[in-house]
Amino acid sequence: MLHSIKKMISGEVIELKQLKKIVSKINALEDSFTNKTDLELQSYTTSFRDQLNNGATPEEIMLEAFAVVREASKRVLGKRHYDTQLMGGAVLTQSQIAQMQTGEGKTLVATLPAYVMALHGKGTHIITANEYLASRDFEEMKPLFEFLGLTVGLNISGIESDEKQAAYNCDITYGTGTEFGFDYLRDHMVQSEDQLVQRPLFYALIDEVDSILIDEARTPLIIAGKSNASLNLFPIMQLVISSFKDEEDYNYYPETKQIVLLDNGADRLEEAFGIDNVYDREHREFMHIAMQTLRAKVVMRKDVDYIVKDDKVMIVDPYTGRIMEGRTFSDGLHQAIEAKEKVSIKEENNTQASIMIQHYFRLYKHVSGMTGSAVPSRDEFWETYNLRVTEIPTNKPNKRIDMETLVYLKYEDKMKKIVEETQKYHETGRPVLIGTTSIEQSEKLSSYLKERSIEHSILNAKTVEDEAELISQAGQMNKIMLATNMAGRGTDINLGEGVAELGGLHIIGTELHSSARIDMQLRGRGGRQGDPGSSQFIISLEDELFNYYDEEEFAKYKNKLKTDGSGLVISSNPIKFVYNVQNVIEGMHFSSRSHLLKLDDINNDQQRVMYNYREKALKVENMQMLIIDAMHERLNNLIDELAENDVHESSILNEIMDEIKIISMLTSFESDSFTSLDSENKGQLKNALEAVYEKAFEIVNMTSSDSEDWRNIQSYYTETLDRLWIGHLDNLHHLREGISIRGYGQEDPYRLYSFDALHLFQGMLHTFFRDVIRYNLQVNGVKEEQ
Repeated sequence: MLHSIKKMISGEVIELKQLKKIVSKINALEDSFTNKTDLELQSYTTSFRDQLNNGATPEEIMLEAFAVVREASKRVLGKRHYDTQLMGGAVLTQSQIAQMQTGEGKTLVATLPAYVMALHGKGTHIITANEYLASRDFEEMKPLFEFLGLTVGLNISGIESDEKQAAYNCDITYGTGTEFGFDYLRDHMVQSEDQLVQRPLFYALIDEVDSILIDEARTPLIIAGKSNASLNLFPIMQLVISSFKDEEDYNYYPETKQIVLLDNGADRLEEAFGIDNVYDREHREFMHIAMQTLRAKVVMRKDVDYIVKDDKVMIVDPYTGRIMEGRTFSDGLHQAIEAKEKVSIKEENNTQASIMIQHYFRLYKHVSGMTGSAVPSRDEFWETYNLRVTEIPTNKPNKRIDMETLVYLKYEDKMKKIVEETQKYHETGRPVLIGTTSIEQSEKLSSYLKERSIEHSILNAKTVEDEAELISQAGQMNKIMLATNMAGRGTDINLGEGVAELGGLHIIGTELHSSARIDMQLRGRGGRQGDPGSSQFIISLEDELFNYYDEEEFAKYKNKLKTDGSGLVISSNPIKFVYNVQNVIEGMHFSSRSHLLKLDDINNDQQRVMYNYREKALKVENMQMLIIDAMHERLNNLIDELAENDVHESSILNEIMDEIKIISMLTSFESDSFTSLDSENKGQLKNALEAVYEKAFEIVNMTSSDSEDWRNIQSYYTETLDRLWIGHLDNLHHLREGISIRGYGQEDPYRLYSFDALHLFQGMLHTFFRDVIRYNLQVNGVKEEQ
């Protein structure tokens, strides 16, 4: 038996046969655990902890641990884990992904691996898609974990630092991926060790894992500070660019969302602002604002990419339709949209710290996840995270009927059919849930239904406060609800009285999403836990998905298709064509995420080095040793530069000559030989460098290690590192902007980026070493004189 469980962590996909054997073993223990008292049941937590501390592995305690959790859940929550939930728990305990259909009780499944992994005492983080779900699951499962002797915390935005510390010190902590990620970044900006909130990252159990690790993967978590950039230019630029026309002033490429300014557009800018040449170096910031204003006009769409509410531009998550609270578009784009929408323009933010969601979760020692739609992204999970996907069967047979997709040529014909189908099912009393890809689409469809006097509710990001209550009512008789993609996440839809007899909830999808996984989630809202139900997608070739497909191929297909009298495409093979388009677009997004990952692997390696220096400064008892290390690094680098470069390289010679003069001045070390240095004599320069640094080492070593001055130096050390890192992030951003252009030179753009990024990083570190050495000598050199 143990061999079967160990085989599960060898990198192989877990077979259903193996899982059934594990479940049989757990079921065989059930009667014996049912007969135990509460105290006997609770005593297992201490026993399991002792076993793990003495070298046992999670798989060696898993069978009994699951039996304990199941029995405790029966007593505390009145819920008994199904066999399929035990299967899911076994997969998750082995740091893999369990695909479990919507409605299979993933919240309860999470208690199994969370309990086992929390017994290590190193922190288990349960990651949910939003703070509402985090709070709900925390409140619901807290009694179970506390019954078993574990502490449970809730980490949400807006709570104080001491509350966060308390939450992270618990055995199990609920929260969102973004909040955990932001805490990680904030921890690397604090000025003292007692301000840290997180422990080393051990185990993350991610609910809706595809949403967090794939859909949000291209969105970096950014902590920003205020920029000094003038805000006055944005509204003026908006007035000028608002009249620009495609193919006259600029070219727009919707497949890649790239914009190229044409000569006519450049001429208009020069005329409007009295500039001779907008491409001159001195106008670089001006041109940046111009292009961001053009992007706001052409690419960014109200009620799709953002909404305007309470004099604010608020970002809409393209995958869920929810408002992304506290997020702003970066690099001046947010200010450009504010000018476009004529709301108050807020100061632009500069990046102070950032990390991709992909990289944050790769910092955990163990990661596992659950979702109803992992299989389509099986390859990406393995390539990016080394996570295998195992499909778990449903507890009851799936009775939902998934009808064939209908493809219309025209948008209007599609909408007509959707209204007809909605009316047809509504007349039978069956509830209808209509899924859309954006707020804009929800509101358009709503207007069509109103024309037919069909009563309905809208659930989208503008009514997020009521979403849980609204979506829970979607299964009631005669109910019609329109919802964005968030309808597929988090909240159960229970059928009202008599609805099952009518055929259950009917789902209508109005567009294919760029990811098949999102469509799976929408279908999964019907037919939960053996309920009857049905689903159908009704789409058109004018839907947004097809804007990203190759224009020539699309035109070829449309030229040969045939429709019936209602506009329905009947040939040639519309189903095959539209799903092929979806696969192509999904592949493009995968490539984009892979592209970003390659670049961010480089950035992330540098960030780890920087954070390591910072962590040492916060935790070291003796700053003296860190300064001595910095001095060795600086000296060795200068000597290497001297040896590797031509003596006639003026920039290097100037740097070394300046270093000798400045260090000798700060150490009050005078030598006649310094006044007669031969700048072309490498040996003489090397000897002079070593001499001044020898005096510097002497001063630092003589300084008392418990001196009050070391506290000031520690503060300067971290502040200087932070300041230089912020500038370095900006340099990397500009370097990345040019990577695709450089790739045309038949050289690997990633290799070029890696080389240049390393060069920039080394330069940043040497500037850092230089500054902290000089500050230290200024402080301690003065004391030496006294």
